[in-house]
Amino acid sequence: MDFVSLVVIAIGLAMDAFAVTLSDAVAYPQESPRKLFILPMAFGFFQGFMPFLGYVLSGLAAELIENYAGIVAFVVLAAIGGNMIREGAGITSARAHEEEASTQPKLSVTIILIQSIATAIDAFAVGVSLRAMGADLLAAVSIIGIVTFLACCIPAALGRKLGAALGDKAEIAGGIVLILIGIRAFFS
Repeated sequence: MDFVSLVVIAIGLAMDAFAVTLSDAVAYPQESPRKLFILPMAFGFFQGFMPFLGYVLSGLAAELIENYAGIVAFVVLAAIGGNMIREGAGITSARAHEEEASTQPKLSVTIILIQSIATAIDAFAVGVSLRAMGADLLAAVSIIGIVTFLACCIPAALGRKLGAALGDKAEIAGGIVLILIGIRAFFS
């Protein structure tokens, strides 16, 4: 497989990670640039690691993961997105409302890891395909990881400004984006 083909595949895989990074950066404008920099690193790592797993494990669990990847991604992203919408709209219990009054919602490392894995599940199937095509594994996963990392740096840097301008509506918009990505994953 040639370099250009690998870059095109990498760009395609990076689009969900790009959208989720933008969603997070917009929804959590109070997060430090350092914390938001975790997003490109996590997405780049998992977008590169999942094809590696697919390549190495080809056949063992590939069919099972391919069959349920859309459902898993939908459930995870819809749950996180729904929670973001609920928090952005102020729909919380009285106790939670009192606790939230003193703090703004935080983008936790756990959320970042869950989002990274959920958006990279389809990359497992790409790894299976890479093996079938006899692609160079190291080159493929490196290109996929680097392209995803670079693609996610842009929204991580720019999304904070947009998020600050949108205020609470940013978290609602971010939640909607995550749910839409989950729906797309479910039907693909």
